[in-house]
Amino acid sequence: MARMTWTFSPERVDTPDATSLRRDYYGDVAGSYWKRPATEAEIDEGLTDDGAGQLIPPTGRFLVARFEGKPAGCGGVLMLDGARAELTRVFLRPAFRGQGGADGLMRSLEDEARGLGARRMVLNTRLDLVEARGLYVRHGYGEIPAYCTGPYMQIWYGKEL
Repeated sequence: MARMTWTFSPERVDTPDATSLRRDYYGDVAGSYWKRPATEAEIDEGLTDDGAGQLIPPTGRFLVARFEGKPAGCGGVLMLDGARAELTRVFLRPAFRGQGGADGLMRSLEDEARGLGARRMVLNTRLDLVEARGLYVRHGYGEIPAYCTGPYMQIWYGKEL
């Protein structure tokens, strides 16, 4: 039986695949928070000036995960200073979850952060995103004091790279 393959490649945030994935990511996390599906207008508003344009070297990197060539997920790293990168927008479409893609995406994002000079990765998330929090802990992230504030930030994690 042929082995199913994942690839994780840097991509601009404005390509059709990256844009579609970013929209799905925002719809997923916003819908989860609001306990209802996000509207197209809400997604448009959420993506306006969301800082994704910084996810290019030297300030960051955006990756698209593909399963058997199909766009399945994404994630980004944003350099906060000379030594710290922030993990952001980690997402797999529901149809692709449970197939090993999240672990590969995490490893690839950490490699990208190291390539940008980061020695530590940090992130913030919400308490209700239980699956995401489990992924971070499984990859060695531990709870840290808040390094930033915002309305959707409830817990912070960090890891030495």
